[in-house]
Amino acid sequence: MEATSKPPQPSLSLPWKTRITLSILSAVTDASCRKNGTINRRILTLIDFRSPPTSKSINGVASHDVVVDETRKLWFRVYVPTQHASEDLPVIVFFHGGGFVFLSPDAFTYDAVCRRFARKVPAVVVSVNYRLAPEHRYPAQHDDCFDVLKFLDDEENRSKSLPENANLLRCFLAGDSAGGNLAHHVAQRACEFNFRQLKVAGVVAIQPFFGGEERTDSETRLAGTPVVSVKRTDWMWKAFLPEGEGFNRDHPIINVSGPQAVDISEVKLPPVMLVVGGFDALNDWQKRYYEWLKKSGKEVYLFEYPNMCHAFYIFPELPESGQLIAQVKDFIEKISSNVYIVRIK
Repeated sequence: MEATSKPPQPSLSLPWKTRITLSILSAVTDASCRKNGTINRRILTLIDFRSPPTSKSINGVASHDVVVDETRKLWFRVYVPTQHASEDLPVIVFFHGGGFVFLSPDAFTYDAVCRRFARKVPAVVVSVNYRLAPEHRYPAQHDDCFDVLKFLDDEENRSKSLPENANLLRCFLAGDSAGGNLAHHVAQRACEFNFRQLKVAGVVAIQPFFGGEERTDSETRLAGTPVVSVKRTDWMWKAFLPEGEGFNRDHPIINVSGPQAVDISEVKLPPVMLVVGGFDALNDWQKRYYEWLKKSGKEVYLFEYPNMCHAFYIFPELPESGQLIAQVKDFIEKISSNVYIVRIK
């Protein structure tokens, strides 16, 4: 009788350089989070490297900043692929990650990521600087991101902010981690708003930051993996939710598919591309999101990276990072072709 061997189990596949970088980032962010729920942003300057906009094209991409509301410090950075000036290009409105607490569009890592999206898709990328918790709690972040859509929908604003070949009928909302949460909720909100020239054609949710009161298997089993831990996510959710309303991680903005979930069966949510990492402690919440979308009758595509942790794609040295960029390109091209068919009909 022949012995049957078990298939090899996935293992976290990261080079030492990436592991060390993740360890440093985690240590500094943990040190910045005070027990009283406030944050020491001075400590964050140790790792908060910023990139200025580049009016001259660098590696085929130029960028500039646009202010939406000075009082809120609401602005966005536009990335334009200069080698595609004569082509009709989709617009990616991008929401950065950071647990609603950290980072910004001009952070070195996100500036680099958006440049890659602009060049590789290609697309005009609009990367949003939304207000951060705990100084500004929910719904400040979601309001800021939605207000950027309304800003772009105004013809005068659009003409001053975006190149002529930016097609707002092919607008995709994308984000990772907290930005993935934003992408879903802002898209849902956009479905109920009457835009004049902007249409959200699709959502790209990269390892979105969801959660709930329950402790899932992945949260327990993957304790100690990079970036995400129960201790960190609990602190972030407490910093994010409004004070005085009681702390409940089953709030529908957190547990999108949980007991208080919004019924989206009649909402015309656009197609969703969902990216999940096998070594991301949020894995179970993200897969529940996928199942919830399917049960609600929505078009959703799941892309799994069994050997990757949270935020893997911001590290260009990983082959999987380039693979993800290529899959985003394919998704946008596929959905865009459907948009063109509808317009012709």
